[in-house]
Amino acid sequence: MSDGPAPEFSRPVRIDQLGRHAGPTTIIANEAEREALARRFHLLAFDRLEADYALAEEDGAIVARGHVRAALAQPCVATGVPVPEVVESELLLRFVAEDSALPEGEELELDAEDCDTIGYSGNVIDMGEAVAETVALAMTPYPRSPEADAYLSEAGVMTEEQASPFAALLALKGGKK
Repeated sequence: MSDGPAPEFSRPVRIDQLGRHAGPTTIIANEAEREALARRFHLLAFDRLEADYALAEEDGAIVARGHVRAALAQPCVATGVPVPEVVESELLLRFVAEDSALPEGEELELDAEDCDTIGYSGNVIDMGEAVAETVALAMTPYPRSPEADAYLSEAGVMTEEQASPFAALLALKGGKK
């Protein structure tokens, strides 16, 4: 999370009040927040954004565990038509104070099971922004509508199979793939 403009969906949590968020907490983006996030993420629609989470202090970090739900529509990469998507994602984030450096010579080792780590400064973490970023990372990276293949074919764009170096060899042999 950066020092830039204020997040569209901000739900600040003070570090000295973590106990209030130890049990299940639910946050829901209102219409104006979803519209602002839709502009930021270049979405055609953002109909739902909510999360349930609990916070805990673990090994000098703040850990958020929960679930994120969103309903949105992205433009198809080929046609631009809306491609609806429902995002259901587990939330597992680790907030670490930016001024808490590792001792010299030590490295932080992460494996595939580790959670995303977010740095924070001051006495506040922003769960709304963390949820928005989680959804952005969970969205389909290159959404395609059912009409995309036909549209691309009409425009003369070859499929990967057609562009393959082996496609010419198959054509010479009279084979089809």
